[in-house]
Amino acid sequence: MQTLSQGSIGPDVRVVQSLLNRIGYNAGTVDGIFGNQTYQAIIAFQRNNGLIADGIIGSVTWKILDRLLRGYDTYTVRPGDTLYNIARAYYTSVNAIVTANPGINPDRIEAGQKLVIPYGIDVVPLDVAPTYEIVQRQIQGLKARYPFLEIGSIGKSAMGRELYYIRLGKGNNEYSYNASHHANESITTPVLMKFIENYSKAYSTGSSILGYNIREMFNRASIYIVPLVNPDGVDLVAYWPNYSDAAFIKAAQLNKTGLPLPSVWKANIRGVDLNLNYPADWENEKAEEIELGITSPAPRDFGGDAPLSEPESKAMVDFTSSHNFRLVIAYHTQGEVIFWQFKNYASPRAEAIARQFASISGYAVEEGTPEAAYAGYKDWFLQEYKKPGYTVEAGKGVNPIPFGQLPGIYRENEGILLLGAVV
Repeated sequence: MQTLSQGSIGPDVRVVQSLLNRIGYNAGTVDGIFGNQTYQAIIAFQRNNGLIADGIIGSVTWKILDRLLRGYDTYTVRPGDTLYNIARAYYTSVNAIVTANPGINPDRIEAGQKLVIPYGIDVVPLDVAPTYEIVQRQIQGLKARYPFLEIGSIGKSAMGRELYYIRLGKGNNEYSYNASHHANESITTPVLMKFIENYSKAYSTGSSILGYNIREMFNRASIYIVPLVNPDGVDLVAYWPNYSDAAFIKAAQLNKTGLPLPSVWKANIRGVDLNLNYPADWENEKAEEIELGITSPAPRDFGGDAPLSEPESKAMVDFTSSHNFRLVIAYHTQGEVIFWQFKNYASPRAEAIARQFASISGYAVEEGTPEAAYAGYKDWFLQEYKKPGYTVEAGKGVNPIPFGQLPGIYRENEGILLLGAVV
């Protein structure tokens, strides 16, 4: 982690501000700007944790913050401890401790026994911009809290980063959701991460969400979520313009538009638009690119030199092909619209499901996009499997849309994510 101090900016500042606010330190607006209020909050945090109160987030302060961001601690039981007293000390519940420690006898714990203790705060907040490191940390934290989650990788990005998947459930009916094909549309990633957390929490407590019995769903369905399809591109946008990695510096040089990189960069780190890299009339997409003068890597709209030229899109195809998904949803921004068709490949029930999604979310329904009409993930899935596949364009405005919209976007889409796994 980079050292942060007054004047620092970026997603790492934002994640610290969010955490400090949630644990009782007033860091001010979660805006990614390390100003005086954040400085004073760090000073107070350091004092309360026995650290040198210098207002600088270096390795020692990061070590404590990182544990809180992961959302759990490892505790060694002492003589006289009870789960109830441990839960009170961590502002958590006995059920949360029991869930994180399968097989534990809650009425009998022994001195020297090591326990995973979840903190009484969520792992996934709805005011944090994602980066690869932030999402990776959240995945590890959720796995520690909810050991029943299956975590794996579908492959690696162009920079060698894991393309994580999370499986919710153990049923035979398989569904899949993904987010952040496009780098400047990463607000969709915390939507899926928060859904994973809320679903897992409901399963562990035996509660429902929007009237859905989550334990019944868990046993009937398996939801495979790929929350960060384009981790390299997302980080390129998130950390702009402060790069220390040569790969980011080189990629940023492809932006010759004269516009700020976050406003134009959709591609992966190699300048290929991943959602134009699938074998679904890719040749027609390529012809349109050439007509527009797009013939080489660029911030957006270059579909590569061949379909599936990119490790991220290839991994998505291999992963999808290895399962029997009844329905897929690819999350993008913006426009509050649901696309369900590609060249009449959609199954007869696909439009009806789209209209159910629309009634839940308030989004519009359209057959296909007016631009980028070929070579998308949803297009490939429809062409290959003739099963329901959707592109959901969340949020309003110009990409990247403000993260202040995130709580509303989550509320609008939670019902879609639940209904999508029961149709």
